[in-house]
Amino acid sequence: MLSHDRVWAAIDALAERYSLTASGLARRAGLDPTTFNKSKRCAADGRARWPSTESLAKVMEATGASLDEFMALVRGGTGSVSTSTPASSRSIPLLGLAQAGAGGFFDDGGFPVGQGWDVVEFPARPTEATYALEVSGDSMLPLYRDGDTLIVAPGASIRRGDRVVLKTREGEVMAKILHRQTARTIELLSMNPEHPNRTFDMSEVEWIARIIWASQ
Repeated sequence: MLSHDRVWAAIDALAERYSLTASGLARRAGLDPTTFNKSKRCAADGRARWPSTESLAKVMEATGASLDEFMALVRGGTGSVSTSTPASSRSIPLLGLAQAGAGGFFDDGGFPVGQGWDVVEFPARPTEATYALEVSGDSMLPLYRDGDTLIVAPGASIRRGDRVVLKTREGEVMAKILHRQTARTIELLSMNPEHPNRTFDMSEVEWIARIIWASQ
């Protein structure tokens, strides 16, 4: 039987494994940093509140933990990470948003091409295509501040509510929240209420990629 206390304890154990707080684990998974706070584990009337399956899936994807490993933590075991596909730290390209908006720096899949980039260390599987973008300006407040680093995965699946980076064919790069996507259009919500939401024809979009983690 799953218990409320053991599931939350497993989340805490997973965070500790990566030397993170519960808030840091939520950020790495692209979630609101308060998602796993102690205050969110019980409702106002005292009833136990469970983490959503979506938040658990994002945490496991961001850390490289399998469902079996997470369940081992739920049972109180070590939940050791599989040695066949470790989420070891490696260097990934780091670009500024101005670079991202310039031409010739990305392939058709939205991944940087060429050499000579700055790099940052990030725990990712060797087969995962990821890179980092450095935030500039205030358009992404209050979630992301000037100087924060966003880890972007061009090949990751994207669903409504995910935080994404989009580049238009005119060279505009923005971080938004995916609201709706059809075969013809894409609708994005702004993170900063002082900046407008955006809607594009898909023909105007060069690429879109999901934000899987942010350093704050």
